[in-house]
Amino acid sequence: MHSQIKKLSEKYVQYAIETRRYLHQYPEVSYKEFETTKFIKSELEKIGIPFESPLKTGCVGIIEGEKKSDRVIALRADIDALAMEENGEAKEDFISQNPGAAHCCGHDAHTSNLLAAAKILKELQAEIEGKVLLVFQPGEEKLPGGGKLLSETGFLQDQGVQAIYGLHTSPMHNPGTIATKVGPLMAAPDEFEVEIIGKGGHAARAHEAIDPVVLSAQYINAVQTIASRSVDPTEPVVVTVGRVEGGTAHNIIPEKVKLWGTARTLTPETAELVHNRLEALVKGITESAGGSYKFQLNKGYPPVINTENEARTVLSTMSNLFGEESAIELKRPVMAGEDFSFYQQHFPGAFFFVGSGSEESDSKYPWHHPKYNVDDRFFEVATPLMASLVFEHK
Repeated sequence: MHSQIKKLSEKYVQYAIETRRYLHQYPEVSYKEFETTKFIKSELEKIGIPFESPLKTGCVGIIEGEKKSDRVIALRADIDALAMEENGEAKEDFISQNPGAAHCCGHDAHTSNLLAAAKILKELQAEIEGKVLLVFQPGEEKLPGGGKLLSETGFLQDQGVQAIYGLHTSPMHNPGTIATKVGPLMAAPDEFEVEIIGKGGHAARAHEAIDPVVLSAQYINAVQTIASRSVDPTEPVVVTVGRVEGGTAHNIIPEKVKLWGTARTLTPETAELVHNRLEALVKGITESAGGSYKFQLNKGYPPVINTENEARTVLSTMSNLFGEESAIELKRPVMAGEDFSFYQQHFPGAFFFVGSGSEESDSKYPWHHPKYNVDDRFFEVATPLMASLVFEHK
């Protein structure tokens, strides 16, 4: 079966590349992937795969195997783009044509890859036991997360899903490799918003004001002590303030400053500790200066925690397809977040990274960078691996 799937993937790799470049030109942000959804449905119709639409965007393709069984395996791809502009000479032939939206996280490659895998699985329909669900999911980049919304419909549960697999491009790994691990793989990406309220005034009469800019600087520095002084040093934690807004002129002390940030953790206990410290610090800093604050925490996705059987299946399948050196078992998790974790609240599942970074394709830039790109060789691994998991899952 492995040689057959690899041969079929060679047949469809160019399709995957061309499809990705088409989708890259026409990105749509989270929950507004209407044209992308139309395209996916059109491609599934051409392949001869029926689909259902549990949400307003995205869809779930259904392949009924010819070998009768209650076995149901789901394969997931996210379809949304980021709200940003992109650039980069390596992408000039297929750069985004939609202002304010760009596939700078690889979801165009995920979608194209699952469509190519769908072509392989359709050709192997006679060998499939039970059902395969092809989950084209919207809204991975924006809370509450399309994975959460789809899980809440109960559609996958009603289909009797027994395991789910998902992947992500990885500029951190070379083409021809994959990486994953058993247990915690990715973090819970919670978000916080802080408004620091002072007393406005003239820059030359700062002693008559309560300067929220200075208090914000103190807070930004203070939150860095959460990981270094409040949490066990062996426990992975990231706290980042990514956005600051305040002031209108060089000589005006503003009334307030707003900050937005993210806190990444792997366990509920650590998350609660971090959340408490985030508010305690702003409370202490503002009250000591005679100011006040508003604090809001937005809980993000749960951590991605791979079940052992499914993670081992990914690693062994990759080893069988491309050799043991191609399957990397990670020692530590990645502190990015992923709403694939919502599926893992209901089903056994594994998420994994497929190498997509190389100098020759200028694709070493990190996720969400305006020059982010994907080496075409990503598909030489991702497509046969995704299709093979349907047969290898035990």
